[in-house]
Order: sequence, then structure tokens, then C-alpha cells
Amino acid sequence: MNLDFMPSPFKDRPGLLIRDTLQYSDATLIIPPVLVESLSCYDGEQSELDLRQALVNATGDLQVSELEEHLTSTLRQAGFLEDDVYEEMKAQAEKAFADSPERVAVHSEGMTSEQMLEYLGEGNDNKIRLSAIAAPHASPDGAWKSYRAAYRTLSPEDRDRTFVILGTSHYGEPDRFGLTRKPFVTPFGTSTTALGLVDEIERLAPQSIKMEDYCHAIEHSIEFQVMFLQHLFGADVKVLPVLCGSYARSIYRGGMPEDNEDVKRFLGVMGDIAAREGDKLCWVLGVDMAHMGQRYSDRFQATAGRGLMTEVENRDRGRMASVVSGDASSFWSLVQENQDDLKWCGSSPIYSFMKIKPQARGEVLDYGQWNIDEGSVVSFASIAFSG
Repeated sequence: MNLDFMPSPFKDRPGLLIRDTLQYSDATLIIPPVLVESLSCYDGEQSELDLRQALVNATGDLQVSELEEHLTSTLRQAGFLEDDVYEEMKAQAEKAFADSPERVAVHSEGMTSEQMLEYLGEGNDNKIRLSAIAAPHASPDGAWKSYRAAYRTLSPEDRDRTFVILGTSHYGEPDRFGLTRKPFVTPFGTSTTALGLVDEIERLAPQSIKMEDYCHAIEHSIEFQVMFLQHLFGADVKVLPVLCGSYARSIYRGGMPEDNEDVKRFLGVMGDIAAREGDKLCWVLGVDMAHMGQRYSDRFQATAGRGLMTEVENRDRGRMASVVSGDASSFWSLVQENQDDLKWCGSSPIYSFMKIKPQARGEVLDYGQWNIDEGSVVSFASIAFSG
């Protein structure tokens, strides 16, 4: 599902807020509390009579024909029903991205060099030439300390490397990897894409990837990394942007991600590239960790650093211990516990990196939790890898 549902954040307009995370539609609706339950009738199985009865039950009014028509019409015009209106919106959005010569900024618009200096400060904390860093993809306003800890480990000598960015694909197909040849445009300029590597991956693992994946058009997990890299190394920094779909099948059904032949093929090709290119590449993981609280379908309010979130931190750190030691099997077994009740959205890029660069060992530089709203928390960290 590409619709996002959450309690309305507006006290004067209570209800259920609905928006399209894939941005096929730019509409945002707030459904009044009395009508929320009736939305379950739009499941493709119930009839208009079922909807009418639900509205009668909700309002206590037998005359609901006008309300029924208004509700259905509003959802349809917003592109929130799976019908011809939605299909046309989807087709237009995907065609617009495919036809565009660039991947334009979506989340970093308005960012300035002054803000970047506030986030990162000046200078760097580099001690050795790193093979990779892991940084958040949460908003820099909430996660700036971890961004700072990660990106200050890079030095001017890294300027000529190609940065392979493994980002979380929040909306992509499971067990698939999204590629694009489009350069990323941010307020800091236009990046350079490692087209030769894109072509090589497409040639050797065509079934594993989705070329010009529309998810790139709206995904923030890579855009923020490009923005920080451009601030450090210039607008034309060379990147290989890879969106990693979830390994949900492995989490829910057992087994390892590479039991899927397409995943195995992709990891093998990327491992060969990593071994051949060596120090010419620097890997960047755009990852967040736990997602807890009401926004993420939990029946409790979460507060950063308090209550249940102290236990979440302990579990996060247990997973990170496996990551920095290079123990991919141990890490994945921890992700699979309780079918990943921590809801780590960065588990796929992290595991992929561990299989691509099995010799890498890391150090946790910073860990943080941030209340994305009053009842929901995201956790994240920065890690520096060598080897």
C-alpha cells in the first residue's frame, strides 16, 4: 500500500490523515472520526449497500446517500481508490520521472550551506582511510549529531572516490534493488552518476534490479547522503545510488535473504565490484533503525530515551555489535526475532553491505533517538567501517 494513515496532527481537525507516500497524488485528506470506520468498506469486496449501512450506523441518520456520494467522490478525486483515476495518476507520475533527465530534489529543497555548517561544523575527525560509513536518513534537524559523527570521518583525500550509496527503499519491491542513471540535483548542484557501474550491474544482474526505479523520485534515504557528500566534496561528487528493497520474506518466513536467487546474484555482482575496485570506492549506508510508537502501528506512546525506549536502545546496540564485528548471520538472526518488532528500516542495506564487504569491521560513533512526533520515535546511529 502506498497510502499513509496517521492520527491528524491538527487539534482543531481531529480524525485520520491520509496521504500518498509515493506522491502519485499530492492530496492530503483528514477523515472525521465518525467516518473512519466506514473506510473499511473500500476493500474491493464489500458493496455500496455495505458502505451505506456503515454510514447509517456511524451517523444514526437514515439519509446518508449524499454523504456516501461525497465520501466516495472525495477519495476517488484524491487518487486514494484503486480505480482508473488512480491508475492515470500513477502512470503520469512514473512517466514524468522516467522522462526527466535528472532526479530533482524533493526533501532537501531550501537547504543552505549555513545550515550544513551548523550540522557538520568545520574540519574532520579522520584517523584512517575508511571503507564505509553508516549515517541516518532521518531529517537532519533531528539526527544531526549522528550525521556529524559519520561525515566528519571523511577527509578531503576522499574527494576522488566513487561513493556507493546503499539506501533504504521504503516503498520498493522486496528482494529487489532500484537503480537510476539520473544525476541527483540538490540545492548544492548536480551530482555525477557512476554510469559504468550502473551498466555493469544491469548487464550482470538484470533480474535483480529495477532500472529507473520510480522510488528514487520520492525516496529520501539517498538524497540526504548526496546532499552531505556535495557539501564536503563539491556538486559533481560521483555516486552510485542503490535502493535496497526490504528482505521481508526472510524476516517473516525464515531463511536468509540470499536464499532468493535474485538477491544472491546481486550481492555476488556487487561483491565482485567491491573486490575489484577496492579503495576507489567508499560505501555509504543511508539507514535508520527502530521505529516505535503510535505512528508505526504500536499501541503505545514512545518517548526518546525513556521507558520502553531504553530497552529498544539495548536491543539496537546488540544488533550494532553484530554489525561492527562483521557477523552477518548473528545480525540477521536478531532482525528476525519477533519478526523484527523493532521495525528497523535499515536492515536490508546493512545486511547487503555485510555480505558485499565481509571483511569490513566497524566502530559505533554515535547513537540517537528522536521523537518524530509526540508519540513516535525513530532511532539511528553513525558507524565508521574499515577493511
